[in-house]
Amino acid sequence: MTTENAISPQRPILSYIKDLPNICSLAGLGCTLLAIYFLITGLYAAAMIGMIWAVAFDWADGLIARKMTGRTGDDRKFGGQLDLLIDIVSYGVTPAVLVLSYANFSPAFLPVAFIMLVFGVTRLSYFSTFGLSDDAKYTGLAIDNNSILLVFIFMFAGLFDQMVFSIILAAAGLCLAGLNVSQIKTPKLSGNPINVALLAAYTLAVSIFYGSTLF
Repeated sequence: MTTENAISPQRPILSYIKDLPNICSLAGLGCTLLAIYFLITGLYAAAMIGMIWAVAFDWADGLIARKMTGRTGDDRKFGGQLDLLIDIVSYGVTPAVLVLSYANFSPAFLPVAFIMLVFGVTRLSYFSTFGLSDDAKYTGLAIDNNSILLVFIFMFAGLFDQMVFSIILAAAGLCLAGLNVSQIKTPKLSGNPINVALLAAYTLAVSIFYGSTLF
């Protein structure tokens, strides 16, 4: 039997998105798309809600995947790659768009956005290659924390002039990007059901806070 004949036929591409954790991941991607749309149109409160729900779905998909039985190795491998690609958009592109949008897309903020993107994809590539450290911790700040913290920081936007707060956002984005690629060790928060419950409570609180400003 030839090697070619020994290889089992692959499943159709779209069959992988029927996996419940992957559906959850794609729901998070939908929230990210809405966040980017609202950032571009200047509806920042709605964008913040989209950003935090993207994190909530991201954490939930991992929890669901660990609880499920019967998932194949291909399901897990595909889900890991899907998560990585969605993370690039949710935690790399979206925070960069937030900084640019709030600064009225001033070219002066392009270097900040570029650094955030470079450090973000570097962080994700490092984790994809090396995984957790020997003591089961992340090397560098996990990139999902960027959105969690930026959504909180944005609550204080009304206290400052727009350009001043644009600089604050840019500084926060750069600091977070630096932490993403640093050598600090941080725990894997998303793997703990208690932390997932805390994020769920935070997500609801953030949604209520920003939702109340929409009406």
